[in-house]
Formats: sequence, C-alpha cells, structure tokens
Amino acid sequence: MDQARRLLTEARVAVLATITPEGHPHLVPCCFVLDVDTIYSAVDGAKPKSTLALRRLDNVRSHPAVSLLVQHYEEDWAALWWVRVDGQGRVLEAGEERDTALELLATKYPQYREAPPPGAVLAVAVERWRWWP
Repeated sequence: MDQARRLLTEARVAVLATITPEGHPHLVPCCFVLDVDTIYSAVDGAKPKSTLALRRLDNVRSHPAVSLLVQHYEEDWAALWWVRVDGQGRVLEAGEERDTALELLATKYPQYREAPPPGAVLAVAVERWRWWP
C-alpha cells in the first residue's frame, strides 16, 4: 500500500468518476491532493467554464460515491501501473477545511498559488484502495 500511496501522491492529474442524479457515470480529469485519507480537488477558474457550479458537485450531492483513478502508461508494459481510490464525497463551499484544502493544493500546484481556485472544493473520504501491479 505504501507504493500505491506514493504513486497517487506524486501523480499530477487523475480521472474523477461520479454518478449523475439520473444514475449515469460522469468522468472528468482533475488536479488533486491527498491529505492522510482524504482527497481534495477544487473548482478552479483556469479552464473555460460557463459556471463554477459544475456537474461533478451536483453529482456528489446526489450520490456521494466517488472514485479517483491515476495511471501510467508506457510501451514497455512491465512499467504500467494504476491506482484507484473509492470513497464518499462532500462539497465544501466555505470554512476551515476548504481553506486547508486550498493551501494543500497550492503547495502541490504552483498555478493555484498564482490564481487560487474560486469555487467549491470536493473532499473525498477514501474508503478503499485498489492498485496494480
């Protein structure tokens, strides 16, 4: 598990999987940070968005089950790996936990130091780890 935790921590981008209110899967790439057994991802203003009220937030409010996947691919298949965490998500609109999450994200991503995310933070309490190899 130590290797899986290290690979997840060092990864720069992940795929976040949520469930829509209608019960359909919804996948989006995201930046994230792991703090003990909680993953944080913020709604930033860096990419073109029509709103800060993103679908992933509504999804978590309706169905809090969340998965986050990081992976590495090379033509040398002996070097392949992936790590997936499953857990329960919460949306943080304000407060101390959101502020701490934004500080952690800014430590990992210089872009967040220059332009702090203005939107909500998604917090995922990790319940299960899966990885390969």
